[in-house]
Amino acid sequence: MKKFLIAPLFFAVLIGRAQKPVKESSAISHPKLVVGIVVDQMRWDYLTRYYPLFQANGGFRRMLGDGFSFDNTQIPYVPTVTACGHTCVYTGSIPALHGIVGNNWWDNRLQKGMYCSEDKSVKGVGSKTEEDGQMSPKNMLTTSVCDELRLASNFASKVIGIAIKDRGAILPAGHSANAAYWYESKTGNFISSTYYMNELPGWVQQFNGRKLPDSLYRLGWKTALPAATYSLYSSADDKAYESKPFGKEALGFPYDLSKFVGKDYSKISSTPWGNTLTAEMAKAAVLAEKLGQGSATDFLAVSFSSPDYIGHSFGPNSWENADDYVRLDQELGKFFQFLDAQLGAKSYTVFLTADHAVAHIPGYLKENRIPGGLLDMSGMMKDMNLQIKQRYGIDNAIASIMNEQVYLSRKRMDTSKADVVEIKNFIVQYLLKEENITHAFSSDDVLITPLPKVIREMYANGFHPSRSGDISFIPKPGYFIGGSTGTTHGSPFQYDTHIPLLWYGWGIKKGSSNKMVYMTDIAPTVAALLRIQAPNGNVGNVLDDALLTETGKAHK
Repeated sequence: MKKFLIAPLFFAVLIGRAQKPVKESSAISHPKLVVGIVVDQMRWDYLTRYYPLFQANGGFRRMLGDGFSFDNTQIPYVPTVTACGHTCVYTGSIPALHGIVGNNWWDNRLQKGMYCSEDKSVKGVGSKTEEDGQMSPKNMLTTSVCDELRLASNFASKVIGIAIKDRGAILPAGHSANAAYWYESKTGNFISSTYYMNELPGWVQQFNGRKLPDSLYRLGWKTALPAATYSLYSSADDKAYESKPFGKEALGFPYDLSKFVGKDYSKISSTPWGNTLTAEMAKAAVLAEKLGQGSATDFLAVSFSSPDYIGHSFGPNSWENADDYVRLDQELGKFFQFLDAQLGAKSYTVFLTADHAVAHIPGYLKENRIPGGLLDMSGMMKDMNLQIKQRYGIDNAIASIMNEQVYLSRKRMDTSKADVVEIKNFIVQYLLKEENITHAFSSDDVLITPLPKVIREMYANGFHPSRSGDISFIPKPGYFIGGSTGTTHGSPFQYDTHIPLLWYGWGIKKGSSNKMVYMTDIAPTVAALLRIQAPNGNVGNVLDDALLTETGKAHK
């Protein structure tokens, strides 16, 4: 045994003598921390539209001035919704592979509706209700870049996800995350699940004990800038086509939120204070978990959910939306200052993007003589099922309609002697009779449907056989399924697919580019920066334009 050990030892000594000594660099060889920021429902044009309102020391101007901006970043699939977007950003993959085909979908194998993060095998930790806590990344079929970082570091890297929405915290952090925390609107607390832990850490309990939502409610919501400023960027403060999330009597600024103290913790999500709450939770995580203090790179995945709640209610052209981004700019600026103080400037890397953008409210479009409107889907499923029963003798042939897709009951189709192709053709023709639907097609025919190639590919990229519908339909641009107030997203059109992508910090050079890049390019770029494997479902490309090597020279 001793003779066996001598040879390798002698060989190692020879190698050590043969190698030239390596000079230690004064610069760190990897970022201490990567911070991924997803702004839920951010259109790219907000960066230019609101630029004059951003502060010199705010987050957006800092990233635009000292970082790299890809100004033509697109989403390469449909539906353009929250769960798909967060998953795509961190996996570099598409719904066809990672399996998150919507916030909700009809599972064709299980024959039931599914929520993207639901996991009935786990229990909530710190939650008041069972439903709020039964969440995990189980339904995501690929790794995220956070998983790959954990694997590459032999699990020395810490990964934590934080958001108001459970899906905004869970899906980015991946399968192997140390923790994910999301907001429970019934209690005003951040919670988790037994997928990650059996008890909330002491620092989270202390954070919840501060009752920040009550303190923030007492501040109310007033405009951060003089009211006259907002009239330059938005329509009138109160519009009939805006929703009223704070009550019918709350018709515009200022909003009195004190009535919700101790009573309704859901309303904070529809204010900029939801961003403040998220940022404070992120800071607490950095301090308590000592993120960026170890030998390996850590990862903090933060999603700001409030812009989505505000955008849905008030729309892109509202005072509320403008004020939210003014305040988010301030919040990000303070967060970066905090990271500078804790870790050192330029010792961490940040990217900022969005999970999707958003359409203008149809009422606003009509007000300005631009085409737009609502798609009336009331009774459509019931009527189609009735006609299919009369024609083909099948009860409830359509199991569900969601994500602008029609799901057939696979079980009923399998036991029926009817021609499934004929039934699909009937549904397609039925949908095409609707005035505000421009296209409808069987999922089997997506690549031969007469549409622009880029649109066809978006539908193909969004299709997963066991989780997607049998027929897809496309409303006219500017039209969507919804109510008379507020707006939404999900379409293949630019107003939903054009998102920001900013990079800043360690390993990032200054600049900008107008070349078309994709949401799928984010994860492989982070992987290249960290010199780790890209996620296992990745289809994106490395964005070399933004990256520096350790010596400060651009990658070739």
